[in-house]
Amino acid sequence: MITVRHPRAYRYRSVWISDVHLGFPGCQAGHLVEFLRTIECETLYLVGDIVDFWYMRKRVYWPQAHNDVIRAILSKARRGTHVVYVPGNHDELLRDHCGTTFGNVRVVNKLVHTTASGRRFLVLHGDQFDSVVQCSPLLAVVGNIAYSRLLQLNRVINYFRRRLGFPHWSLAGYLKHRVKNAAQYISNFGDAVARAAWERGVDGVICGHIHRAEISEMRGVTYCNCGDWVESCTALVEHADGTIELLYWLEESPAVERASPAAA
Repeated sequence: MITVRHPRAYRYRSVWISDVHLGFPGCQAGHLVEFLRTIECETLYLVGDIVDFWYMRKRVYWPQAHNDVIRAILSKARRGTHVVYVPGNHDELLRDHCGTTFGNVRVVNKLVHTTASGRRFLVLHGDQFDSVVQCSPLLAVVGNIAYSRLLQLNRVINYFRRRLGFPHWSLAGYLKHRVKNAAQYISNFGDAVARAAWERGVDGVICGHIHRAEISEMRGVTYCNCGDWVESCTALVEHADGTIELLYWLEESPAVERASPAAA
């Protein structure tokens, strides 16, 4: 796996982002706007959960930074970038519009992307392989509430870490790696998605959903997960030669205002 923490080449053939969760207080919209305004690409894939309709059912939260994300995406579409929206479970309302184009943004349920080197990747959000979402929608909603509370605590922790000069730290990410059941869930999810790609005869799969950025080999195919813009601020990028890398955008960027823990 190749990771880039200080990107210098900002021109890419393709870029994939997922799990932005616009409309949710935990969304790192400021970092994403900075990222979108910095990079250029031929194709931008929005791999699900870009808008969090689940959260907005109970509360409307839409600050200016979330508007700026939408504007940055539409601006790219107007200037010639092919923008493809693959809805996830939090923005599943858009699945009713698959095959439609809005503002030069094409909505599809899933697709196969061919890299410059000829490798074929199945692109989909991934909630289709989440047994919790598919078999127990109520449990999924309860888990979403718990995750929201965890992120609120994380913002308080990181506020004081910044005051003390420490870098950003993800409590949710730490628990995912440490808690045995969570680690097993992530492993099972990746295996299920990789199996689907193998059965389809493609070289790899690109997905999101579980908020865990990763590139690894599973079942003879390349498993790529975009990560998210709530905890990790990550994206997958394809270079001109077809190489796919995992890019970590700097959460400590001075371009993003330091908010107090109560700001969200």
